[in-house]
Amino acid sequence: MILPGTAVRVKNIDDTYYGFQGLVQRVTDNKAAVLFEGGNWDKLITFQLSELEILEPTAGRKKAK
Repeated sequence: MILPGTAVRVKNIDDTYYGFQGLVQRVTDNKAAVLFEGGNWDKLITFQLSELEILEPTAGRKKAK
């Protein structure tokens, strides 16, 4: 379930933002507003929920030994 604060990645291969990762700011009418932050720019873009996938909270982290 995608809720505000969820980290997501754009999975629609035909979208300009394909592969970008961001944070969901709000969800309304089967759409989510996703905030992308990068270096010197921030951008808020609206996507259909079906175009997004939830990122696993541990993805990319190394396990402690």
